[in-house]
Amino acid sequence: MSNAADQLGHIRPWRHIERRKSRQIRVGSVAVGGDAPISVQSMTNTPTADAAATLEQIRQLEEAGADIVRVSCPDEESTAAFRTIARESRVPLVADIHFHYRRGIEAAEAGAACLRINPGNIGSRDRVREVIQAARDHGCSMRIGVNAGSLERELLEKYGEPCPDAMVESALNHARILQDEDFHEFKISVKASDPFLTVAAYQQLADAIDCPLHLGVTEAGPLRTGTIKSAIGLGSMLWAGIGDTIRVSLAADPVEEIKVGFDILKSLGLRHRGVNIIACPSCARQGFNVIETVGVLEERLAHITTPMSLSIIGCVVNGPGEALYTDVGFTGGGKGAGMVYLAGKMTHKQDNAGMVEHIVELVEKKAAELDAERAGAAQAAE
Repeated sequence: MSNAADQLGHIRPWRHIERRKSRQIRVGSVAVGGDAPISVQSMTNTPTADAAATLEQIRQLEEAGADIVRVSCPDEESTAAFRTIARESRVPLVADIHFHYRRGIEAAEAGAACLRINPGNIGSRDRVREVIQAARDHGCSMRIGVNAGSLERELLEKYGEPCPDAMVESALNHARILQDEDFHEFKISVKASDPFLTVAAYQQLADAIDCPLHLGVTEAGPLRTGTIKSAIGLGSMLWAGIGDTIRVSLAADPVEEIKVGFDILKSLGLRHRGVNIIACPSCARQGFNVIETVGVLEERLAHITTPMSLSIIGCVVNGPGEALYTDVGFTGGGKGAGMVYLAGKMTHKQDNAGMVEHIVELVEKKAAELDAERAGAAQAAE
């Protein structure tokens, strides 16, 4: 979204999202809940015992914009390596714990910023208490991670199948254990691979407790279909104001999860990072190859993290109108050339042959200007 669009936001009530009021916790240096920005997470899929490979994947995720990264700790070798990984990582790490409560204790000691435990398989209440104590001793927060696929047996017997009531009951039962131990630095997730079940469970949970909520449609599937399913599930909850941190679960490169997560948040105006490209699907009226151009620009502008917008439209039907609300715009329609717009204003013509290089140059220049403006405003506010 452009600066112009941001400035007009106050007269567009239909764009306003009233976020659920949750209490705030910390995952290392990242605030989660309250008025903190909705954070974006992913999870490594390298063997954790291979510290070098895991750190390299964390670096890639951080470069893509990850605020928090989760790392699985299934065995002692993993928690041993986790100490090195946590020491060298520049983003807070969540240790993913299943079945073996001692891995949670070891991960807390090794430097985890948060422990993710699954109430369906972590063990007895006494074991959970030990994990809580380790978290308290080492300054970790915790996430209660309820999954429809691993609910406690007694809840499945009570309800007959995974359902919102069963998932929320599981979450609240476990939250009560933490609260009874006077531990309140926790967030909750209630995930399912079915978006309907996921959304219904989160809606019910949001009304039942004030802790931050970690959103996700678990096991969403491969890149294309998983992205669609996640956008439907997460998008509907975020639109309703529910959610404090998100993870898109894709059977794909984890970096894609971060990209999709930010795209979902950008589409709702909840986070702004990098260049938001507005482009037409193209038709016979196009004055240049829109699809090819957009693909090249997306790759060439991936290094820019400054929030800004770029419109690439093939003809003059919608091009000038879209350009009014973008930082940089290009509209085709001339004979081998198109019109360039800056801050919504028509400025000059540009031939198609050199437009990619010219647009990249304009976007980089605009990003530098915006960065300087923000730095100046921040300095003036101090």
